Amino acid sequence: MNADRVRIADPADPRVAGFVSIKERDLIGRQGLFIAEGTVVLRMLAAAHARRRGITAEAILILENRLDGLSEILTAFPGDVPVYVATAAVFDAIAGFNMHRGVLALGSRSGVASRDVLLDGLPAHSLVLAACGISNHDNLGSIFRNAAAFGVDAVLMDETSCYPMYRKAIRVSVGSVLSVPFAREGSIAALIERLQAEGFAIWGLSPRGETDLHDIPPSPRTALLVGTEGEGLPAAILSSIRTARIRQRPGLDSLNVATATGIALHQVAMVNTFI
Repeated sequence: MNADRVRIADPADPRVAGFVSIKERDLIGRQGLFIAEGTVVLRMLAAAHARRRGITAEAILILENRLDGLSEILTAFPGDVPVYVATAAVFDAIAGFNMHRGVLALGSRSGVASRDVLLDGLPAHSLVLAACGISNHDNLGSIFRNAAAFGVDAVLMDETSCYPMYRKAIRVSVGSVLSVPFAREGSIAALIERLQAEGFAIWGLSPRGETDLHDIPPSPRTALLVGTEGEGLPAAILSSIRTARIRQRPGLDSLNVATATGIALHQVAMVNTFI
C-alpha cells in the first residue's frame, strides 16, 4: 500500500520536479524516465511495476478531486512510491498546461532486455511485430495497442523508429507500451537477418504485396514487418522477404500504418491461433 498522500502547494517544490513542463521535457527527453498519463495507463503502470521487468514507478501526481476515485489503483503500488496531491491551479502550473485528466505518474525503464535477449526468450510458437522507420508517436502508440490486442510476443523496431516511451505514444497505446516487450535498436536489415536465423516466417506488409493477406499460411513463428507512413518499406527490404497486401478498393494509395497493422495482425493471429 502507498505511503501517505503528500500535498503540494508550490509548483516549484523539488519533489515534483520530474513533472514540470511536460511538453517541453517531451522534446528533450528524460534520460530513462517517462510520463504515464490517465487512469487506465496508471493501472497498467501498477501492473508493470509488479512484474519487476525493468519498469518501475518513481512518483505519482494526482489532482485533488480525482484522489478518492483512484484509491484502489494507488494501493496497488508499493509503499515507497510517493503520491503527491495538488489543486487544479498548482497541478496545471507544474505540468505547464491544462491537465484535465489530473492523473500523472513518473516512471523508469531500465535494465530491460535487448533485441537478441528478447528473441532468445520467445517460445517456439511466437508472433513478432517488426517496425521500420515509424516516426509518428500516435501511430506507434496505436500499433502497440494492436499488438497487445492480438497476442504479439514482442515488438521489434529499428533505430530510425521513434521511441515508444514518449508520453503521447504511451497514452495512445492505453498503456500497452508498458505491457508488450519491445526493443529499438540496429538497422532493419540486421533485424530481418536475426529473425530469419530464429526461424521466423517474415511477411512485409505493402499495398503492392505479392500475396493476399488472407493467403498467408500458418507458421509456428511469424513476423509481420511494417514500414513508415507514406513511403512504406524500402524496396530493398521488400525484395528480400515475402510480401502481403490488404485488399482494398482502387484509388487510395494505402491505409494508415496503424490501421493496416491492426487488420494484418488480426488475420495472422487468427490463422496461427494467437487469439
